[in-house]
Amino acid sequence: MSPLAPRPRAARALLVAFAVLAVGHLAALVAHAAAAPGGGPATLADTAVHVTKPALMPLLAGHVLLRGGPPLLAGALLFGCGGDTFLQIGGEGAFRVGMGSFAAGHLCYLLLFARHGGPGRSRTALAAALYAAALVTTVLLLWPDLPAALRIPVAGYSLLLTAMAFGALRVGPLVAVGGLLFLLSDSLIAGGIARWPQLPAPQFWIMLTYTAAQYALAVGVLAAAAGPDAPTSAEPRPTAAYRAP
Repeated sequence: MSPLAPRPRAARALLVAFAVLAVGHLAALVAHAAAAPGGGPATLADTAVHVTKPALMPLLAGHVLLRGGPPLLAGALLFGCGGDTFLQIGGEGAFRVGMGSFAAGHLCYLLLFARHGGPGRSRTALAAALYAAALVTTVLLLWPDLPAALRIPVAGYSLLLTAMAFGALRVGPLVAVGGLLFLLSDSLIAGGIARWPQLPAPQFWIMLTYTAAQYALAVGVLAAAAGPDAPTSAEPRPTAAYRAP
């Protein structure tokens, strides 16, 4: 599939819609955390969270396509939408499907990094050692506290996620930050599954880091795909949001 012809105004409109929806999703998460469990406000906020969450990544994917960006980048974001949708359904089966959808998105990112990254950018032996150490430490710490049926899938997913974050170093600083934020977001999710102590309003922090990660990855890859001589986009940056269950 070839990139679409750029449509800057429509692309800007979708990015603004993404920003507005992100703010609405954040507000719903805050309202849900503050409301008394089982009450009307909590139910209304929970409904708003579940409605707004699956719409975030399609808006960002649409923005990518209308910017004339790589269809594979839009695909990575849409796989993220699939993961978002199944994770909020709940249950081990839905969790596995959601994790698989996110894994497919990471594979898309790895292909994009191979196409648009530079082999000499920040991929040092020290960086490789740090990412490998983070992977091994996280898996070893999580392993005893994870449900037995999820240990191997989570370890395999963690390997792919870390490979994506390390591969992001090839493309540039913004994409590298996106990879790190994705690592952080999924580490928070894994900590919740393992029943580790959580931050207040943990879903807010999960979605904050996740949506910031996807935005940074999308904008960074768009810039790399456009090349160094492309004009700088004047589109506004959205407020980052969150990743609720």
